[in-house]
Amino acid sequence: MQVPLYQAKAEFFRMLGHPVRIRVLELLQNGPVPVRDLLSEIEIEPSSLSQQLAVLRRSGIVVSIREGATVSYALAGGDVAELLRAARRILTELIAGQNELLAELQQADVQPALIPGGADLPSTGL
Repeated sequence: MQVPLYQAKAEFFRMLGHPVRIRVLELLQNGPVPVRDLLSEIEIEPSSLSQQLAVLRRSGIVVSIREGATVSYALAGGDVAELLRAARRILTELIAGQNELLAELQQADVQPALIPGGADLPSTGL
């Protein structure tokens, strides 16, 4: 039985849903990176990085490259880099919208409240 496309997409996004995996993919955008460099950049335990790299490798998003004793990882295709750029654009737009809303809320706090009919104005006693 074939998996519906929407379900396959959901599984794909779930696979991406880990901060270490996203960071690895960001670091690989400019080409292959040795595991030792990934470790120094991400600052996690080697076993944790290994687990996350295995998930990415099994999904086919990254490939490992062995040169002597050095193991490097690279993106399997350019579409992942484009997906990360699209995510950055979307987040930028969302945050910009939130900043606009925040500015409106802050401006509303600065403006004095209008009191209809002056009923709540303090009496001058005259």
